[in-house]
Amino acid sequence: MSMPISEPAQPPEPLDEIVDVADFRRTVGHFASSVTVVTTAAAGVDHAMTASAFTSVSLEPLLVLVCVDKEARFRDAVLESGWWGVSVLASGQRGTADWFAMKGRPLIGQLDRFPFHRGITGAALLDAALAWIECRTTAVYDGGDHDIVVGAVTSVREGDRDGQPLVYHRGHYGRLA
Repeated sequence: MSMPISEPAQPPEPLDEIVDVADFRRTVGHFASSVTVVTTAAAGVDHAMTASAFTSVSLEPLLVLVCVDKEARFRDAVLESGWWGVSVLASGQRGTADWFAMKGRPLIGQLDRFPFHRGITGAALLDAALAWIECRTTAVYDGGDHDIVVGAVTSVREGDRDGQPLVYHRGHYGRLA
């Protein structure tokens, strides 16, 4: 038996409340997320960024997404290359997350301080991560000040199955209790 699809409720016109950006950030900060480092290469140069806006999208086909700031140099690199890798960080990798989140860090050699290996796409995958995912870009959507980059999963691998993930919650790094 199929259920009828109902029409969504319409908001009152005009909307009485304008959402303050600081209020929005505090509110969505209640959503804890894992922390990843996303990598690619363009013109023979490795690019990397810390991302907590990463999630699985679909099991059929296997799809994930990452949100990339339109102002970040990583954006142009990942759009040019068409492939990327994701390292899911462990709770002890806060320094790694901080480094790849730092604006203006040197581009050349930015991975030198972290042991890594190359995945099947050629992406740099951080050795100490809990898991690794590699992707081929299948779509890019406008997301305001970010692009939503969707990727078909081409490779997955687990590291330490008992390791604790690094999480981001209320503007701070943490770990699961």
